[in-house]
Amino acid sequence: MRKNLFVRMVHRITTGKSIYRILLTPVAPLFFFGFVAGLVFASIMTDAWFGSGKIIQPPWNIWLSRPFMLSGLFLMGWSASRFFKARGTPVPFNPPKRLVTTGPYAWSRNPMMSGLFFVLFGIGIRLVSCSLIFFCLPLFILLINIMVKMVEEPGLEERFKDEYRYYKENTPRFFPWRKPDNAKNHGTRRSRGR
Repeated sequence: MRKNLFVRMVHRITTGKSIYRILLTPVAPLFFFGFVAGLVFASIMTDAWFGSGKIIQPPWNIWLSRPFMLSGLFLMGWSASRFFKARGTPVPFNPPKRLVTTGPYAWSRNPMMSGLFFVLFGIGIRLVSCSLIFFCLPLFILLINIMVKMVEEPGLEERFKDEYRYYKENTPRFFPWRKPDNAKNHGTRRSRGR
């Protein structure tokens, strides 16, 4: 399989000198969450421009948004804690040395992204933003799906080989739709991030 330039660059950084990992670790989240904030801002501006109707009236929007935002934040925090426990970060430049497959990762390969999708859906409800809920969020999910498929998964396959391939075959990408295949059923797996 031919690797793209970004996958090669990330692999070189993650296997190279620790100073590069230390310097680049804060850059990726700043860039990513800046993009997410821009997405929310663009949605607000689009709603104002087109005069989108209020599909949920206050105060219902506040009450309906809370479960999505809180569950999404909880899922993101729980997922990040599994990475920290495995002595790494969720940032591609400073990943854990072992494949994390426990906690929310037993149910989804990208639970942090799933949590972010819930948070953005909750923000869309809170802001009563039709653009965010019906256009920007689905487009964002599509873009993240493409990025994961083209960049993240090839890098993980290169680092973890058959262990990741088995995990990928048995664990959904974002949204769990089946019971997880626990570590006891994984012949090649050892305890990860516990």
